[in-house]
Amino acid sequence: MYRERLVATNVHSDSARRLQQLLLAYHDFRQHKAAHPLLEHTFLIAQWQAERLKATHADLYQHPGYRTGLEFLLTDLYAPAGMTRRDDNIDRVFPKMVKWLPDNLLDTFAGLVELNLITQQLDLELAELCHCHDLSPTTLTTEDYCQLFRSSQHMQQRERQIALVAEVGHQLDRYVRNRTLGWLLSMSRAPAEMADLSDLHSFLHRGYSAFRRMDDVERLIDRLVTRERKVMDNILNGHPEPFALPDDL
Repeated sequence: MYRERLVATNVHSDSARRLQQLLLAYHDFRQHKAAHPLLEHTFLIAQWQAERLKATHADLYQHPGYRTGLEFLLTDLYAPAGMTRRDDNIDRVFPKMVKWLPDNLLDTFAGLVELNLITQQLDLELAELCHCHDLSPTTLTTEDYCQLFRSSQHMQQRERQIALVAEVGHQLDRYVRNRTLGWLLSMSRAPAEMADLSDLHSFLHRGYSAFRRMDDVERLIDRLVTRERKVMDNILNGHPEPFALPDDL
């Protein structure tokens, strides 16, 4: 809807240019995905992987200091079903973002967009591989999933996906330690509603609140990334129980 606005906005830094290019790529992918015959299958794939992540990181998920943050990561960043208005609003306010936000915050936004884009592209690839192998996402087994995973033609993107979790997670942690951000989010709620940006404001506020409540974000992110890299190695090496990890991870 707002692609022309993205294209027409003049950018004057590498950070703004990176965000612009990623938003354009994400905008085009969203249009492609919305018209894809396997659209519903991508949601099932995302849900399967979200449940797998909860099981793999059950100890962290059950920890009261981490649960809210992991819920945000899985519902808002990993499987953002029903977030079309939020994403359209980000496109709509892009000209103001590059005008008022510092480059380091634009970089963080760019990382979030890239993570979302890569994740959804990989989910679509898995849905297509399911279809090619006559497998149903509703009855997907661990063995089926690993077979599809190893068939992926985008392994570098999968490695990049894990790296982005670490990169963006650490950046977000630094921002939420700034109490001024919380005050600004509280003060901007009414103006956001008046500007029809309540979806975007709610997303930002949930993320801020979730990360503020976590005990040790750096430790959480490091453990998530270490475990997911081990899971990926297990799958690629044909481990019989790829999601079973050592107790010290």
